[in-house]
Amino acid sequence: MKSNVIPGFNTTLGITLFYIGLVVLIPLAALVIRAAGMGWDAFIAAAFSPRVLAAYRLSFFSALVAAFANLFLGLLVAWVLARYSFPGRKLVDAIVDLPFALPTSVAGVALTTLYATHGAMGSLFAPLGIKIAYTPLGVIVAMAFIGLPFVVRTVQPVLQDIDAEVEDAAASLGATRLTTFLRVLLPIILPALISGFAMAFARGLGEYGSVIFIAGNFPGVSEIAPLLIVTKLEQFDTAGATAIAAVILAAAFIMLLVINSVQKWHARRFVAA
Repeated sequence: MKSNVIPGFNTTLGITLFYIGLVVLIPLAALVIRAAGMGWDAFIAAAFSPRVLAAYRLSFFSALVAAFANLFLGLLVAWVLARYSFPGRKLVDAIVDLPFALPTSVAGVALTTLYATHGAMGSLFAPLGIKIAYTPLGVIVAMAFIGLPFVVRTVQPVLQDIDAEVEDAAASLGATRLTTFLRVLLPIILPALISGFAMAFARGLGEYGSVIFIAGNFPGVSEIAPLLIVTKLEQFDTAGATAIAAVILAAAFIMLLVINSVQKWHARRFVAA
C-alpha cells in the first residue's frame, strides 16, 4: 500500500473548509448581517451620502485606472524579465516584489516625499502645472505602485512557459511581430492578464496605508473610501463604517465574479478553437 505524507481527502477538505470559514466567510458574513440589520433607510443614509459617494468615485476610478496602467506596464516588465537576459536582471526581478514586502506606511511616506512639489519627481512636473502629491493623481500613483507585482507575477510564469520557437514558427510563416502577439501569444496569456488585473484592482480598492499619505485626504477631493471607514470607526459610528464596507465588499465581489466569468468564457472559447 502506497503511503502518503499528506492526510486523506476528508481530513484535508475539512481543514480547508474550517480555515476558509474561520478566516474569510465568518467575518464577511458578520459584516453582511450587521449591514442588513441597520434597516434600509439607515443603510442608504450612511452608505450613499454625498461625501461617501465622492469617496466611492475616487476609490473605484483610481483603482481601475491604476489596474489598467499595470495591465500594460506589468505585461511589459514581465516580458522583459521572461524573454531577455541582461546585467542586473535578478536585481530588477527582486525589486518588483518590493511593494509586497514594504509596510504600506513606508511606501506612502516614500511616494509622498518623491512626488511632493519639491520632491525629486514632483519638482519635474510642477513647472508643467501638474501636481501629484495631495491630489487624486497621487492616489492613482500609489495604487499603481502597490498593484504592479500582481500583474507581473501572474503573467511572468506563463510567458516563461511559452517556447520561443512558437514565435519563430509564426515569423517563418510570415506573421509580423504584432500579429504574432495578437494571434499567438495574447490568447495564451490573456487569462493570466485578467487575473493580474483583477488582483491589482482589488488591492487598489482596499489599499489604505500607502494612499492616505500621498492623497491629502480632502473630503470630496482626495478622500478614499477605506479612510472614511476608519474615520467612522474613530467616531464610534460602527453602523456607518459597516455600511460603507458592505458596499465596497459587494462591488468587489461583483467585479471578481464578472472577471471570473470572462475567464471561463475565454477558456471554453480557446479550447473550442
